[in-house]
Amino acid sequence: MLNIADTLYRWCREDRPFALATVIRVSGSAPLPPGTALAVSTDGEAVGSISGGCVEGAVYELCRQVLDTGEPPIRASFGYSDDDAFAVGLTCGGEIEVLVQRIDPADQSHLTTALEHVSAGVPVAVAQVIDGPQRLLGRTLSVLGGGSAYEGTLGSRQQDRTVATQVRALLRAGRTARVEVGGDADTCPEKLTLLVHTHAAPPRMLIFGAVDFAAALSQAGRFLGYRVTVCDARPVFATPARFPYAAEVVADWPHRYLERAEVDARTAICVLTHDAKFDIPLLRLALDLPVGYIGAMGSRRTHEHRLERLREAGVPEEHLARLRSPIGLDLGAHTPEETAISITAEIIALINGGTGLPLSRIPGPIHRSGPMAQVSSPAELLAV
Repeated sequence: MLNIADTLYRWCREDRPFALATVIRVSGSAPLPPGTALAVSTDGEAVGSISGGCVEGAVYELCRQVLDTGEPPIRASFGYSDDDAFAVGLTCGGEIEVLVQRIDPADQSHLTTALEHVSAGVPVAVAQVIDGPQRLLGRTLSVLGGGSAYEGTLGSRQQDRTVATQVRALLRAGRTARVEVGGDADTCPEKLTLLVHTHAAPPRMLIFGAVDFAAALSQAGRFLGYRVTVCDARPVFATPARFPYAAEVVADWPHRYLERAEVDARTAICVLTHDAKFDIPLLRLALDLPVGYIGAMGSRRTHEHRLERLREAGVPEEHLARLRSPIGLDLGAHTPEETAISITAEIIALINGGTGLPLSRIPGPIHRSGPMAQVSSPAELLAV
């Protein structure tokens, strides 16, 4: 639902009831991931998409039905129809399950607050019950800000606390996912399946080396939604004018900046300096941090010399195995712009578990579960 947060927040402020259709399960090749939503207001206005156009008409009618009748939330599945070319279905051959429910803003004030946080760029996560007792289906609970507080209820304080704990882990990781809670007396007696919609601060891309490749990479990183920082020890090169797409340009020694930088599992570190006096202290520190991607530019010979120096500096082999060098995928790139695509393609493939091979060369569905995969506990999440 957070993909249409701005419109939903406006409807909530206007106290306009609406029907919300949320993709809660995807199998096979489907165009949009779980958490994507379409909403319809009482005056028939529609916003969002759940299938790229294949089943929007049928889902719109379900939304109107829920709005007009006030009936409890309903689930509907849509798959590929091979028998009737005019039947409602997904042309891509996959299957999606959709939860359709009526939202009355006056009854869920916490949802208005959560949508306001999203519109303001503040981290927030909304847990939505997608399977469990009928009376709880569609209920939501929001974890706001840094995760220290939650609003809404799923039926009992014990359930709320259990769910909030799960949601905080996802919010810290910036991931939307399905989670299962309950089913035992120690947590909550009723087993619930939740879809946790997460809006977190943008992931960070830290680019070290104020070179022409960094200018192209900062533009590509920003396009992908990263908050880009460019850092170089040479003030004459580390200027905002040279890197207009970077959110931050820092003139400092790379390792010294990284020591104070805030990073997490979504952070991408790209080392473009290929100068040992910068690279070695920087990579020695970076390879010991819980970041998602570490890549370094340079030839294969440079890479071998770099590994030797890092081993001499005491970096263990398991840490060295995390280093992507030479940086990027083999796209035959030459220009800074092509190289930026090569680097970001490698980052995307790593994050989503892709192979980097042409789709025409691999079997199976095009769309993978990737970061939307189901997890059942914070421990499992952190192991991904």
